[in-house]
Amino acid sequence: MRDRVIQEHDRRYPIRLMCRALAVSSAGYYAWRARPESARSVANRALLTNIQHLHQESRQTYGSPRIWGALRAQGHRVGEHRVARLMRQAGLQAKTVTKWRVTTDSAHRFPVVANHLNRQFTVAAPNQVWAGDLTYIWTREGWLYLAVLLDLYSRAVIGWAMGARLTGDLTEHALQMALHRRQPKPGLLHHSDRGSQYAATAYQQQLRAAGISGSMSRRGNCWDNACVESLFGTLKRELIHHRQYQTREEAKQEIFEYLEVFYNRQRRHSTLGYRSPAEFEVRAAIA
Repeated sequence: MRDRVIQEHDRRYPIRLMCRALAVSSAGYYAWRARPESARSVANRALLTNIQHLHQESRQTYGSPRIWGALRAQGHRVGEHRVARLMRQAGLQAKTVTKWRVTTDSAHRFPVVANHLNRQFTVAAPNQVWAGDLTYIWTREGWLYLAVLLDLYSRAVIGWAMGARLTGDLTEHALQMALHRRQPKPGLLHHSDRGSQYAATAYQQQLRAAGISGSMSRRGNCWDNACVESLFGTLKRELIHHRQYQTREEAKQEIFEYLEVFYNRQRRHSTLGYRSPAEFEVRAAIA
């Protein structure tokens, strides 16, 4: 490893100086350079190049498990520990930040419904269970609010809306997008928290008109809607917390591109066997 470091920097620093600093004999270093590179070393170098490409392609959001899943999807027969070791040696890791805390205002007089989902997040087919929630993003113009709906079958974002005010219109627009895209049959279950935007009469009327029944998390229990909380955590860890948005419009454009292009169609999800939501649904339809 020390010989490799010297070789990588031999155009910037004198070789004898680096050998002295790293306690390597000059004769030993030149003998190492004269030896042919091992097949394992050549394979590791080619593998690392592929890993670096996948890491950049993921916007530096993939750790070794997702990189390993992407390599396996490409047909590479490689161990997860080997991928983790090469990434560690190259200083490649996933973006990480402190978790963002979101609170829900459930102090309203609208009726609420029981938690019929009861954390049963594994779903057998599309359009059986949708889950919605709200979050917020800071910009220099003020807060930007985001409402989303996920299909828990594939974790795909099927409806979303963004706006400068936290009103019922936001969740209604996300629901209307999901209904237009999916056109579900009656019998679907809709899960959310107890916030006024979901408990409001207008929202509940839209659900009933589409033949959708309701389910709500228990008071103050974010784990009851863990899938959407996970999406928001991923969005902020991989995108939001690495940006300083000047305007709401700038934030909207990047969030739209992240959700529709990257998250739905490219990002590999561990719960889906390291496939994207779009790929997961296509393969399931073919099977």
